[in-house]
Amino acid sequence: MKLSPAPQKQNQKAPRKRKKSVLREWVDAAIFAIVAATLIRTFLFEAYTIPTPSMEKSLLVHDFLFVDKITYGPRIPMTPVAVPFTLNSLPLFNLQSYSNWPHFGYHRIKGMRPVRRNDVVVFNFPQGDTVVLQTEGNYTYYQLVRQMGRQSVLNNPEYTIVTRPIDREENYIKRCIAIPGDTLEIRRSVVYVNGKEAALPAHSEMFYDVLANQTPFDADRLDELNIDPPLGDPVQDGNKLMYTFDLTRDGLLALRKFSNVISISPQYATGTDLDAFPHDTAHFKWDADYFGPVWIPKKGATVHLDLSNIALYRRAIQTYEKNSLSIRDTTIYINGKPTDHYTFRMDYYWMMGDNRHNSLDSRFWGFVPEDHIVGRAWFIWMSYGHHGIRWSRIFSGIH
Repeated sequence: MKLSPAPQKQNQKAPRKRKKSVLREWVDAAIFAIVAATLIRTFLFEAYTIPTPSMEKSLLVHDFLFVDKITYGPRIPMTPVAVPFTLNSLPLFNLQSYSNWPHFGYHRIKGMRPVRRNDVVVFNFPQGDTVVLQTEGNYTYYQLVRQMGRQSVLNNPEYTIVTRPIDREENYIKRCIAIPGDTLEIRRSVVYVNGKEAALPAHSEMFYDVLANQTPFDADRLDELNIDPPLGDPVQDGNKLMYTFDLTRDGLLALRKFSNVISISPQYATGTDLDAFPHDTAHFKWDADYFGPVWIPKKGATVHLDLSNIALYRRAIQTYEKNSLSIRDTTIYINGKPTDHYTFRMDYYWMMGDNRHNSLDSRFWGFVPEDHIVGRAWFIWMSYGHHGIRWSRIFSGIH
């Protein structure tokens, strides 16, 4: 039997739809905008700014850029409960901006390709898991521990020490120089990967000693040639002056033509650097310009371990891949078992700044694990400097 709706009375009025208040409309719009922006920032692309000169002149301080998260595959948030558009703290209140619960492990949606050599990559700072909030000279927690001893740092009443999950560590941007399975070496500041000289980025900078006569440099001329002013005051050398310049190859060629320049020579590090990775000066007498060879860990690859190389891979095994590791007498124990080898569960990368003598990078803190990779630097959408907007850099790609 077919049922028909009951007839309505002619004078019965349909219920009126309640109109949203202006406040409710604004709240709904704000919630939608926050959710949409969060999804875009998490899975598609995100805006960043360059705060330091470690990538000059490839990237400049106050370059604003978009970072593509699709190429390498977006990383699923590990600490999903957080104040939107913050990394690890609320700037005005100096409070933690995220909740430690719930916390998920590392997962990544499959991307279009892995990280390649010479990609400019944004990643979470590998030594940012433990941070001293009050430090002079911008020292990291691990630098302070090497200088003062762990207990001295932990017991210092002036220090506030916090730990952070991977996706709440500070964001860094560097160039990927070596990929998993590569062997890297640096000789006289020249990088070699798998025995071949690596291409030097066109706009990379290095420090040079510039000997000049008493005639001062023309600041306007330097600016016209895109050469930064000399670093600090010159040193008197008889009747001559010794300057330090941070120069690109083009800047080097241009400065040689100045009439007051007598000679230019590159600066190189001398002697073992206590801050150079892996911080074992008994076995590795390295510095920023003479480094390696070092093998970059690869997922599924096995490395032989002994006391001569354990410092290279200890943090990767113990901290990044979460194993217990100890050394008793001359024997290495991993998860309580004696061993002389280890098979890696993640890929690792070697990152360096293009401003080779003014960059805190893998030469000082080692490998970057795949779970720290955020995305690929895509293009610059805004840039400004001392003279205003740098129009030539707007919407330029990053190479």
